[in-house]
Amino acid sequence: MDSGIGLLPTAAAMRRLRPDADLLLSSDPATMPWGPRTPEDVTELALGCARAAAAHRPDALIVACNTASVHALPALRAELEPVLPVVGTVPAIKPAAAGGGPIAIWATPATTGSPYQRGLIRDFADGVEVTEVPCPGLADAVQHADDEGIDAAVAAAAARTPREVTTVVLGCTHYELVADRIRAAVQQPAAPPIALHGSAGAVAAQALRRIGADPFPPDGLVAPGGLTVILSGHEALLPEVALTYAEGVLLAPVAPVRG
Repeated sequence: MDSGIGLLPTAAAMRRLRPDADLLLSSDPATMPWGPRTPEDVTELALGCARAAAAHRPDALIVACNTASVHALPALRAELEPVLPVVGTVPAIKPAAAGGGPIAIWATPATTGSPYQRGLIRDFADGVEVTEVPCPGLADAVQHADDEGIDAAVAAAAARTPREVTTVVLGCTHYELVADRIRAAVQQPAAPPIALHGSAGAVAAQALRRIGADPFPPDGLVAPGGLTVILSGHEALLPEVALTYAEGVLLAPVAPVRG
């Protein structure tokens, strides 16, 4: 679940790990963006997406949204667990800090400077130079595949990112859909390649661990899993905008694959 198509990177990661898994994508794009909303609003909207998904009795619920994980995870777990395991999305600050930095964390205004993110920095990046970079408008531009809006938001965030940064944490799942454009904007001439850290792969793997599933199908030939899309509580087709990104194309119906 996510506010919009920010769930695509995690869903695509799950498809790669378990091509046979049935996936359910629940979002509420009409209420986007969640980043500027109050914590109370984010919690209520996240609960709505989660309830719509829970009605289909999934094995696990992945909160593929950093803003929702920051503000709504306790409420989601209080309502749904232990019947439905809830897996949140944490900015990849710990693995990014292992490289020594300096680090920039690109995130929505609601996540940037939040006690949750500051706690992760304190716990996992102590002694590492960290710059928190708010990215107003970027998630919304990605949601609508607005190339001009994406370029403008990325350029503005890059201008707020120190030139000496060696690592960028993508602290919003939408940003992983335009990772190459972010890298190009931040990369300095003649400098070593910028390292980008997203969360999709680690979160998908954690969800499989929570339900005791192996990360790869046991048989060599598997039927592809199904895909159910819920938009604002109602079943729908995968939005056309999702197909403008490689992750969305991966999730579209495909022929049987070999594991």
